Amino acid sequence: MVYKRPLKCLRIVMANLVTVFVVMGIIVSGFRIGADGLNMNYYLFSCPFVESIVKDIVNRALEDDPSLAAPLLRMHFHDCFIQGCDGSILIDSTKGNKAEKDSPANLSLRGYEIIDDIKEELERQCPGVVSCADILALAARDAVFFAGGPVYDIPKGRKDGTRSKIEDTINLPSPNFNASDLIKMFAQHGFSAQEMVALSGAHTIGVARCSSFKNRLTKVDPNLNSEFANTLSRTCSAGDNAEQPFDETRDDFDNLYFDALVSGNGVLTSDQTLFTSPRTRNFVNSYAQNQALFFLDFQQAMVKMSLLDIKEGSKGQIRDNCRKIN
Repeated sequence: MVYKRPLKCLRIVMANLVTVFVVMGIIVSGFRIGADGLNMNYYLFSCPFVESIVKDIVNRALEDDPSLAAPLLRMHFHDCFIQGCDGSILIDSTKGNKAEKDSPANLSLRGYEIIDDIKEELERQCPGVVSCADILALAARDAVFFAGGPVYDIPKGRKDGTRSKIEDTINLPSPNFNASDLIKMFAQHGFSAQEMVALSGAHTIGVARCSSFKNRLTKVDPNLNSEFANTLSRTCSAGDNAEQPFDETRDDFDNLYFDALVSGNGVLTSDQTLFTSPRTRNFVNSYAQNQALFFLDFQQAMVKMSLLDIKEGSKGQIRDNCRKIN
């Protein structure tokens, strides 16, 4: 497999070395891998090529458009925080139901066609076996890797949910949240403050739209670096949909997001608050100084997130088409 962009090989090799310890640590600490039917080798006999198919299609998509890594990762996050990791974010709206993906909080998500391509290929190889929820979790994992981030494994066996309603997206974190708001919301899903900061590091790839940070400019945010405020103002001069990268390497998964926060260059209120709050500042400093530590904590938090409120057995289904309920 050939990559068009360098993947910072040494960093990736180091991340690979710790992956086995991450998985072992998760098992030892009591996560329910296998307890509800999920396990690392769930498709070993029923669809043995699922991992390679997902990796190949995600890799080809990111070679064509590296900026797709961020929305794929965010799509998985937005899926898991609403009704659990059940692929509900993938469902299209119908005449009688407005679905999650049409919420203002999800309009910036892209890459649904990648999930469609993966599903179509898997249906050809092993029809009715692989859930859309698992496809999305695997695609997000591989997007992180192909963006230069850590490699990690996740248990498979999620079933697809049968509910997707726009009103449920009120439970997604707001870009205007402060650290206390974020800590409280993530705690409701079982995450510590440190895990919340590690997961926030997903903003090391991707962009924010002006509409999500322009409020910091009309009433000047004292926590915003004055020079960076000018940068954000120039971005917003192009309109609400103008995009601002979260850090200097928008398509590379690294720890520069945390460097930006230390410098007062956080794009969103919910970004910069992680450094200004004494409850989370030390975690930001640690990740800014130690990328390997960030990668390790991010791996663990992502595996934990992928297990949120999973559907098993009769509680879910295997959708024939990821965009609609069977």
